Amino acid sequence: MAILVVAEHDNSSLKSGTLNAVSAAQQIGSDVNVLVAGSNSRAVAVSAAQLTGVVKVIHADNACYEHQLAESVAPLVAEFGKSHTHVLAAATTTGKNLLPRVAALLDVAQISDIVEVKSEDTFVRPIYAGNALATVQSSDSIKVLTVRTTAFADAATGGEAIIEDTDFGVEQASTKFLGETLSVSARPELTSASIIISGGRGMQDGENFVLLEKVADKLGAAIGASRAAVDAGFVPNDYQVGQTGKIVAPDLYVAVGISGAIQHLAGMKDSKVIAAINKDEEAPIFQIADYGLVADLFKALPELEELLTE
Repeated sequence: MAILVVAEHDNSSLKSGTLNAVSAAQQIGSDVNVLVAGSNSRAVAVSAAQLTGVVKVIHADNACYEHQLAESVAPLVAEFGKSHTHVLAAATTTGKNLLPRVAALLDVAQISDIVEVKSEDTFVRPIYAGNALATVQSSDSIKVLTVRTTAFADAATGGEAIIEDTDFGVEQASTKFLGETLSVSARPELTSASIIISGGRGMQDGENFVLLEKVADKLGAAIGASRAAVDAGFVPNDYQVGQTGKIVAPDLYVAVGISGAIQHLAGMKDSKVIAAINKDEEAPIFQIADYGLVADLFKALPELEELLTE
């Protein structure tokens, strides 16, 4: 039973979500292969080969995979997926764009966002914005799965898998890469940060997020936001935490001025410790918070910053 994990990377290093996907694959079976599609991406293949439990790395180094467009990569994954019983990828923007296309090419149903492996054909995934868990059994000959990264530990390093090169390439004219604009921040990335402080509609406007920034600087934290704050234009879209944003599980999550809508809770309720600041004592966020402070955030945040400074 060979399992294929699709690596996510930037042609120089593996993304952390791949480590979680490999960990999930190891719970399914012991014969785990990793597919690296890129351009001048040998360093990525070497990193993947060092993951514990990986038997083989399939390295497709071709100019057509430089930007890893789903339209080009999907036929590659489907081609190699035919000889595997499972195809996995992290449930990131990239994985969510790629694997449905792979499932369609293989003519099987995809199981999305798994959080637990019950057996080789049975998996658990959240439904109803995380309010319930569904146990799904697949009878497809090839199981195509996206993996919720916060539900699985990082795969360890220390392995010595073989690297197999392939010249399989798919040139397609339906889509072309035009450009990208990447957000740059000195703070930790949301999905990998150990501490996150997020603001909601209660922040009132984007300028008030400077209050969160001051506290975040003291804590070495990443800054997030609720969908309400993003939709209101307070902060950019890449700050959004929630069902339609980023799924996070830091050691500490501080929710400030966030009421606790079900969509937001779905994205952060697996945090190890949750603290909330809200002037409404009936706010739903207090139902899941480990620590709650009923207070005006415009008074509480400066006081918190002062205490952290001392």
